[in-house]
Amino acid sequence: MEVIEREFIYLWYFIDVQFRQIFFYYVIGILIGSFVSVFAKNKIYIIMSNINQSKWGLFGIVISCILGIISPLCMYGTIPIAASFEKKGMREDYIASFCMASILLNPQLIIYSVALGNMMVMIRVVSCTLCGIIAGLFVYIFYKKKNEKFFDFSKFDEPIKNRDIDSILFIRYIKNVWRNIRATFPYFIIGIVLSAIFQLHIKEEVMVSLFGGNKAWGVLMAATIGVPLYVCGGGTIPLLRSWLSNGMSMGAATSFMITGPATKITNLGALKICLGIKNFIIYIIYTILFSFVSGIIVNIIF
Repeated sequence: MEVIEREFIYLWYFIDVQFRQIFFYYVIGILIGSFVSVFAKNKIYIIMSNINQSKWGLFGIVISCILGIISPLCMYGTIPIAASFEKKGMREDYIASFCMASILLNPQLIIYSVALGNMMVMIRVVSCTLCGIIAGLFVYIFYKKKNEKFFDFSKFDEPIKNRDIDSILFIRYIKNVWRNIRATFPYFIIGIVLSAIFQLHIKEEVMVSLFGGNKAWGVLMAATIGVPLYVCGGGTIPLLRSWLSNGMSMGAATSFMITGPATKITNLGALKICLGIKNFIIYIIYTILFSFVSGIIVNIIF
């Protein structure tokens, strides 16, 4: 009985420490993410719609990627919007860059990631941006030049209904914040509890042997566990913070931060519908290869 009580006390201690260290970033991320959603979302999509009419050429891929990163919508919100872009005649390389970046990153997740340290935030933003840009370039080279279709948005004809319709902006903002909290807070708590369990029961030597150093194996392992473990961006921050403090290399963390959201089950479900089996497999292969190479490069540099 005493052993159980002692285990519970230790576990509660780790949970309390993690919660107090990360909760501030969670709150700021929610507030900023909702602000972008309520006050800037329409402007983002207006800019995106106008890119195709300009003469940006391939540089439009970069702009589309940046707009995808600051877009606050989830994948099931992004794809119907992308479908409306295609109906307006937007280039598929622009759409690919926008969707890839939107999958990997958003304003809330950037703020959450500050809890991992400034260097990891920079690495996350740079790697996700490059992933979006290169995805757009690949679609341009292998599909646009050959006049082949990469997307099939026939089942996503209309954008999802906008729930931010209150005439009073403050009320609209409060409702958006509450929706974000309901959607993410359970996973945030689960992440903290899991990280506390890891800290309590997984020895540092084990983490170092699995994910530490410059070994390609550690990067590959991180890319692999990103598939089943990644549920919500906010929920993985406590895990990553714990793993990094216990010996995970920055390259392994980078790989996890790319494959995690890119292979999140809900995202894969939406992508499978609009890509078809062949392009869906290409997407998975691209994601794994990019995350692996990115992780190796980060380990070599840092």
